[in-house]
Amino acid sequence: MSTILKRVKELYREAKRQRAGGNTGGGLLPAWPITSSEAPTVSFSDILTAYQRDPACKAFVDFLADQAVGMGFFTTVNSDYEKAEEAKQTVDDFCETVNLDGLMQVGAREIVACGNSFWLKIEPEQLENLKILPVTAFDDARAVVRDQYGEVERYNYSFDGVKSVFPPEKIIHFRWNPVNFGAFGVGLLQVLLQELSFNGETRQSFLEMKARLEKVMPEIFEKYAGPDELWLFPGVSAEKLAEYQRLIRAKPKAGARFVYDRGDADVKTVAVDPRARYEAYIDHVLNQFYLGGQTPLPKLFTTPGFTEASARAALDMAERKVMALQRFIKRVVERDIFAPLIGQAGLDPKKADCRLVWGLPELPKVGVGDVVRLAEVSAQFGVVYVSVEEVRHMLVKLGFDLSESVSSKSSAATEEE
Repeated sequence: MSTILKRVKELYREAKRQRAGGNTGGGLLPAWPITSSEAPTVSFSDILTAYQRDPACKAFVDFLADQAVGMGFFTTVNSDYEKAEEAKQTVDDFCETVNLDGLMQVGAREIVACGNSFWLKIEPEQLENLKILPVTAFDDARAVVRDQYGEVERYNYSFDGVKSVFPPEKIIHFRWNPVNFGAFGVGLLQVLLQELSFNGETRQSFLEMKARLEKVMPEIFEKYAGPDELWLFPGVSAEKLAEYQRLIRAKPKAGARFVYDRGDADVKTVAVDPRARYEAYIDHVLNQFYLGGQTPLPKLFTTPGFTEASARAALDMAERKVMALQRFIKRVVERDIFAPLIGQAGLDPKKADCRLVWGLPELPKVGVGDVVRLAEVSAQFGVVYVSVEEVRHMLVKLGFDLSESVSSKSSAATEEE
């Protein structure tokens, strides 16, 4: 039975290609002669290790992810669609049930760091839930299997001893910035973890360079905070020199004072040559590292001397990156989540045109004049658009210091009578 289903799927994919033009002169050309399997160029495990252990890497990812999805979202539909309210309620109920806002907080970090996020559709009969799969489950060399036209045939999942095969229809694959028709996207941290080979020589990754600099810094501090010393005692006998050596070795780290009866005794400190300057090299490595992070915020927080104008210009440039990320996530969610939800509810996804909008819906600004005018219209036409209590409540919210409500006064008067 499984062989028959596999053959049906192959025929269906072939029919899709033929409708698109097949492999004729104006159609889709094969990318590979046979089915291919692919793995990420930098393992997701290494990327997550960098995110969890390097403060700068974590800051790069968190800043961009928070800027992209941290403000939350709401949905809109085409108001001209006769079943617009039902379509919006269907989507909003699902978003609340699965906590889509929380899923996007996690997914955005995976997309920024790894360039990929894999969401499993839980659909016994129709879409009921979503689950984010661990990205490290797709580190295997055969994680993504594609046919000769680049169409995904299956995802091979392997995590903590559990192995599964998912058809492409079951996986929502957020593939951000794929390079050279790759099966995987490229996130921010890949370039910082990649070595570079050129003319037979290999350059270390910038994250390794930075890690080595940070490793040697405390060693330099420990070595030269209490510098090496050379103690000279010309003409001293071996027995006396051994006695001095035992005494010097017992000298505490905080320092000590010694008195000797020889005028030619001398102590020389081994110091770092002040002509050896490495600041420019260190700055170059760190600047390249920050460029790879593609957000100026860590640099703004750690580097003194930034003017408000230069900081604002840097943030404006970063905003374009955030907008691109938002647009990418928005399109995937609308296509792979909202549209199927509306369709399985018996509604028309195209007519509903459900959209994800970042931020909070803008509420109309109400002024004192608006409140007074509404009260006047209610009194003039005898239609209670707004009650006296509601008017007083709105005036209080606008800053008016009003006495107790009219209803409480009326009830008090009734009790006295």
